Amino acid sequence: MTISRLLAVTASAITLVAAAGCSTWDNMDSRQRATVTGAGLGGVAGAVISDGGVLGTVGGAAIGGVIGDQVGKRRD
Repeated sequence: MTISRLLAVTASAITLVAAAGCSTWDNMDSRQRATVTGAGLGGVAGAVISDGGVLGTVGGAAIGGVIGDQVGKRRD
């Protein structure tokens, strides 16, 4: 694992943990929480796949957010 990949994964994981710990998390419905979670996981996956590339990380977060939104829509 290269240093850039490790840094990208670590930064994405920290972002996901920070988002999960937000005080507004309790005020979100299931669709919003699923969107945030999907974006975080997608960002981590995109970073790993693209070797820490910015475009891969952002693209993964965007795709993960859309998938999370659709999954959350089915739960409501």
